[in-house]
Amino acid sequence: MKINKTFIEGLLIIEPQLFKDDRGFFYESYNKNNLDKVINIVFVQDNESKSNRGVIRGLHFQAPPYAQDKLVRVIKGSVLDVVVDIRAESETYGEHFAIVLDALSHNMLWIPKGMAHGFLSLEDNTVFSYKCSEYYHPEVEGCILWNDKDLNINWNIKNPIVSEKDKVGQPFNQFITRF
Repeated sequence: MKINKTFIEGLLIIEPQLFKDDRGFFYESYNKNNLDKVINIVFVQDNESKSNRGVIRGLHFQAPPYAQDKLVRVIKGSVLDVVVDIRAESETYGEHFAIVLDALSHNMLWIPKGMAHGFLSLEDNTVFSYKCSEYYHPEVEGCILWNDKDLNINWNIKNPIVSEKDKVGQPFNQFITRF
């Protein structure tokens, strides 16, 4: 696995080694020994979602004491994946990072605690997978408005499909960090 740092501390792009031949391909989507050298996390829950083209999910997070580290990847299709640093003491607080994750490159993103996360599905029937370090706790779930003007995220879409919950996410300038 090739692990690349981003400008946001702790946020990593992971590129697995892909073995291809005329039968197809093989790769390790998760190897605890390899990742322990960098992140050393025990995952307790796997989540999977399916979204059609134009669906935005996010920007979601879980606050302490149930904050989650996540390892995310696309199994089928592609997404524009967006992460916002919501750690008050971070040099990149309020900044975002965006990357296309897709089933062809098999790239993954390691998202540490203290990040709000969302994605735009770029294809119909996109299947997205999350490995989480903490169980889901709805009582500490938060949502920052996906189209917040202060964050200025270029989703590159005019009329996305957004859940009612995500439509009423909290504006970033009213957000009080708990990280």
